[in-house]
Amino acid sequence: MTLILHEYAASGNCYKIRLTAAHLGVPIERREYDVMTGATRTPEFLATINANGRIPVLQDGDRFLPESNAACFYLADGSALIPEDRFDRADMLRWMFWEQYNHEPNIATVRYWLVYVGETALTETQRAMIPGKRAGGEAALALMDDQLARTPFLVGDQFTLADIALYAYTHVASQAGFEVARYPSVVAWLARVAALPGHIAIDA
Repeated sequence: MTLILHEYAASGNCYKIRLTAAHLGVPIERREYDVMTGATRTPEFLATINANGRIPVLQDGDRFLPESNAACFYLADGSALIPEDRFDRADMLRWMFWEQYNHEPNIATVRYWLVYVGETALTETQRAMIPGKRAGGEAALALMDDQLARTPFLVGDQFTLADIALYAYTHVASQAGFEVARYPSVVAWLARVAALPGHIAIDA
């Protein structure tokens, strides 16, 4: 049965699912929704795709799986993208949880506000939040840089879903004004990930 990805292609959260599928050689049918016009807030979308009104959502038959990292795990379960070692598997999940809690809310949010909404269209509250989110994003990049100075991938020597999850928004962080070049180990890791067989670009 065909897997369907309900997505907004420019979103890193949607991209990470496509990237996981590409590394696994799993075909996915893509359905695009314009989040800027409220396409994921329609009564039909809320009733049939995701009551939370968000994308991405991975559809397998008549079942719908929201949350990007859960969808990545669903695709990769049983593959080499998930470590066999119990501790390493938990460590992979740790990075994926951290990505959604510390990395994505800062880097992805600033990118969305500045690149897609536009600074002049932001509310006063949103503009006031940018310095704090910039600081949080820089702290996230610094933590990654420290880890990647010691290991080639986030979970040691193995390329895992943790790398896919964090590559998605890290590789476009400069669009939001983050100075990724300040983190040489992150820069080297970005190149390492992009050179792997099966890699696809966000706009592919």
